[in-house]
Amino acid sequence: MNSILIIEDHEDVNLMLAEALSDAGYEVKSLYNGAEGVEEIREGTYDLVILDIMLPFKNGDELLKELREFSNVPVIVISAKGLIGTKIELLKLGADDYMTKPFDLGEVAARVESNLRRFAIQHKEQHNIRYKDLLLNDSTQSVTVNQASLELTAKEYRILELLMKHDGKVFTKSNLYESVWQDEYVGDDNAVKTHISNLRNKLRQANPQEDYIETVWGLGYRLSSK
Repeated sequence: MNSILIIEDHEDVNLMLAEALSDAGYEVKSLYNGAEGVEEIREGTYDLVILDIMLPFKNGDELLKELREFSNVPVIVISAKGLIGTKIELLKLGADDYMTKPFDLGEVAARVESNLRRFAIQHKEQHNIRYKDLLLNDSTQSVTVNQASLELTAKEYRILELLMKHDGKVFTKSNLYESVWQDEYVGDDNAVKTHISNLRNKLRQANPQEDYIETVWGLGYRLSSK
């Protein structure tokens, strides 16, 4: 269940928004002044913030500017100010959407859903690393080959992640060992060779037509340049 924080000093408006979003299936928390907003966002876990501009103790634009220093949570601004210049300024400060009072509750729910969906897609793409038909997601630590899931051990995954995040870079055996095993390399090649071999075999089984990891003789390993 997505969690929504409403920061709106008008009690009736805040209650109206909270009830509408709760009915839409969201978990909702309400605040009534700007001073509490930044700390609540910093300490809590929210998927979206609905933010009024005219707030006691700290205006919404100040709050928005401050929270953008540490959070990319989607923010929908609601305001009685409908001037284009105000909207532009708030969007530049980091607002994701802007609604002018009075508003329709159905539209609020629709905009919340739209912003959550867009943020989820962007967040997912930020964690995706692609190479040929390989897709690695460093958030879920999953790997697919041509959309089929690839089962890897933790060390095989870490080796592949290093190679994919640094496409073109040659990793020596000592580089790989110290990065993956988190230990000092003392010249034993067997651990690295075995894991590279197992990883290659799994990739080959998933797609025999592609080469993914190449050996740079005398140096180490990198993603295949072919």
